[in-house]
Amino acid sequence: MTDRALVVVRAGALTTVQDRGRPGHAHLGVPPSGMLDAPAGLLANRLVGNAPGSALLETTLNGVALRPRCAVTIAVTGAPCPVTVDGRPAAWGAPVRVPAGALLDVGTATSGVRSYVAVSGGLDVDPVLGSRATDLLSGLGPPPLTDGTVLPLGPAHSLYAPVDMGPQPAPPGELVLRITLGPRHDWFTPTALRTLTTRTFHVSTTSNRIGLRTEGPRLDRAIPHELPSEGLVLGAVQVPPNGRPVIFLADHPTTGGYPVVAVVHPRDLPSAAQATPGTPVRFVDSAPTQPRRRLRRSERSSDEGGPGAKPPVSGRGG
Repeated sequence: MTDRALVVVRAGALTTVQDRGRPGHAHLGVPPSGMLDAPAGLLANRLVGNAPGSALLETTLNGVALRPRCAVTIAVTGAPCPVTVDGRPAAWGAPVRVPAGALLDVGTATSGVRSYVAVSGGLDVDPVLGSRATDLLSGLGPPPLTDGTVLPLGPAHSLYAPVDMGPQPAPPGELVLRITLGPRHDWFTPTALRTLTTRTFHVSTTSNRIGLRTEGPRLDRAIPHELPSEGLVLGAVQVPPNGRPVIFLADHPTTGGYPVVAVVHPRDLPSAAQATPGTPVRFVDSAPTQPRRRLRRSERSSDEGGPGAKPPVSGRGG
């Protein structure tokens, strides 16, 4: 048995192995998975000199405790939390050397939800479809950690130079999500669309890696019947029968039958990963308002089928 390994002493509420995920397999029903707060995870890998795609740990709320069988360098990023080595305080957001057999304890988040623990060499668990990420929806990848789990580590040497520290945004006090309306926004009443972009929602306690659920005003539908299942993307804002929006995160289903009223800008999703229950949520329509241009007489004639009008394009509509 190799000594390049970590032993899980305390698994925490939910600690999973993550990397950049396995995008490109939606046609097989496989979600993208991967780090919910990718900038934080990438920074953790950079701090210890790992390649960006190296596997690391994503903790939820109350951290994790680990005992390496060999000396390693670790870094903890994401949600701020206390870090100790054999009971002595250690740095958060910077590289820390942990001797073989010492106890690394990553404590409860003081703000935010998810912390990231990178270890020099990366976690060397078996990849599935090109990724080592745990996917809670499909069950692909390693299962969530339990006490006593042994995690093998990759080679310690790396061509990537570590850094001493890096800037990290604070977890959001208010979650502002830029959205593009569609593809099924026309299934909702005009009042519901105004409610979506003018009222405040709050993060629900039932949120998880699959989706961030909200509490607050209801979005009423103009079309009451249901859709056949259709494809879903990361950041889709789906509205189930209770009328409260759900923002789909990395472990989201690849198809669904409830209408999607909007899609969140990808750069805003890492903040959603760190929003604690009760955090206010506002949706902002990012599509610029285009002023209506007056048509010249020649353009009006064309639009009305008069002189200069173009023949209709044949073929099926999209």
